[in-house]
Amino acid sequence: MKFIRWILGRIILLIEVLFAPKGVRRSPEAQARVDQQTTRLALYQFKACPFCVKVRFTIKKLGLNIVTCDAQKNPQYKKELVEQGGQHMVPCLRIEKENGTAQWLYESADIIRYLTERFSTV
Repeated sequence: MKFIRWILGRIILLIEVLFAPKGVRRSPEAQARVDQQTTRLALYQFKACPFCVKVRFTIKKLGLNIVTCDAQKNPQYKKELVEQGGQHMVPCLRIEKENGTAQWLYESADIIRYLTERFSTV
């Protein structure tokens, strides 16, 4: 079973590379504004998770520079996800608010909706 999961993970990663979308093109000033806004975002994910791949596709399509935290390989990220976010579930988008608090957004569809609404017109 572990071998099958490993093979499927490699297939998912290959599909991600082969079908990666082109990012939107912005002026350097507009991209700098978007980059500034994304400094408060972090995606907790597993590299070969198909739902995480969907979110990464959206991040690439929208031309966003969001830090990715591999909660499967890095015990510190896993600990943060569980202790601060409340669940060991990925993908999860950590949204740092202006007041220093964090919102943890789970579910790929919700994350994609948030990113699309927030950045598709920027």
